[in-house]
Amino acid sequence: MTTDYTADEMMSVAAARALGDGMSCFVGIGLPSKAANLARRAHAPGLTLIYESGCLGAKPSRLPLSIGDGELADTSDAVVSVPEIFNYWLQPGRIDVGFLGAAQLDKFGNINTTVIGSDYHDPKVRLPGAGGAPEIAASCREVFVVLRQNPRAFVEKVDFVTSFGHGTGKGDRERLGLPGRGPTLVVTDLGLLRPDPETSELTLTELHPGVELERAVAATGWTLKVADDLKTTPAPTEEELTVLRDLEKASK
Repeated sequence: MTTDYTADEMMSVAAARALGDGMSCFVGIGLPSKAANLARRAHAPGLTLIYESGCLGAKPSRLPLSIGDGELADTSDAVVSVPEIFNYWLQPGRIDVGFLGAAQLDKFGNINTTVIGSDYHDPKVRLPGAGGAPEIAASCREVFVVLRQNPRAFVEKVDFVTSFGHGTGKGDRERLGLPGRGPTLVVTDLGLLRPDPETSELTLTELHPGVELERAVAATGWTLKVADDLKTTPAPTEEELTVLRDLEKASK
């Protein structure tokens, strides 16, 4: 083990560990893509990466700049149309994990990537928008979310529900007929959160090494629930850090 790593490296490693060999993963650009590509290189060579642009089984040599990066098509097992990605692969529930980022996340795992502010037509900030994230959140068998934890991102209630998590609590997904389990894991630079089995409210289950509980509580815009058996995330190994840093170096 090593202590020479950053909070972002810990987050990327923890997110990558959640992906297993043989899984299929619908990957968002940014932090989710970094974690997914790290997993494929470090411990899950059989992880199938799927990108919204139609790339199946992508094996990029560097982090893609966007879903339209030619590196994805060049290294894929197949490139299909966008309608096929959504209509045949995603919506019928054929993809194990959707890996998403967020601008805002609330205590039930609802995601906002649309607007900051209460007025959609005159927002404080207009964000990139939905893309395929709402479909990913609805139809993947489960969803992992990765983002840095602070009160601006972790809010009591998102300003706009771009991608549905657990709505207002347990049972909302079922009532809407959404096939996937929704967010089952949130990975941050401070720890890991999982939905409570009874309420679906996100609960802190692990803290990263050296992070005090008070810091995680202060970084959350709601009264954070903490698991009775709160654990400490294992620190990154030298191998994980080497693979991650080599990936980042290749992307510069």
